[in-house]
Amino acid sequence: MTDNKASILVVDDDAAIRELLEEHLSRVGYDIRTAEDGDRMRALLNERPADLIVLDVMLPGDDGFTLCRQIREHSQVPIIMLTASSDETDRVVGLEIGADDYLAKPFSARELQARVKALLRRARFARAENPRFILFDRWRLDTLAHELIDEHGHSTALSGADFALLQLFLSHPNQVLDRDTISDVTRGRESMPLDRVVDVAVSRLRQRLGDQGRNPRLIKTVRGAGYLLAATVSHGPE
Repeated sequence: MTDNKASILVVDDDAAIRELLEEHLSRVGYDIRTAEDGDRMRALLNERPADLIVLDVMLPGDDGFTLCRQIREHSQVPIIMLTASSDETDRVVGLEIGADDYLAKPFSARELQARVKALLRRARFARAENPRFILFDRWRLDTLAHELIDEHGHSTALSGADFALLQLFLSHPNQVLDRDTISDVTRGRESMPLDRVVDVAVSRLRQRLGDQGRNPRLIKTVRGAGYLLAATVSHGPE
């Protein structure tokens, strides 16, 4: 799959936004489908899956947060959430429930196109990564299925953002990663002042790893510098 052959589903109840994005993204070669609500979104996804979903927060019926949670129950498809609010809360909630990126309205179609391209590239890179299993601490990461497997064989599906962040740490074990590096890799742009998104992403990953508490053992906070994965990393067989 090349970027320009990717299938993108736009879910927004504003017909003008659907038409704008369909026209702009189709012009650069993407296969675009649109839905005005959750029922139509589910019907289209049942017909065939999407490679990326652009999902508005404010929708009639099930809102975007609810739909994002439902999608994450069975799929790790990249999700960009659109919010009419400039409040940081919407962005944090969206990322906490598994969205990969967010964009506040009003936005430019060109900026959305750049975000789409970055997420599709990241998803393609993740699929092409060498080895399938990465071992660290008591965990095994399945890079093909995007699943985290514990020592008892229990697996947990990771969202695209969680997976990208964990891969970043595993690629640089025992090295301090600053906030801008983490933000650039996981979201494709620098951290903004007072932006809590990186901290939320790290906190969510710690939860997946059972590494919460006052003194996390695996992902350590290095004050004034960033975060560090304290683990030996190796590659393992299936």
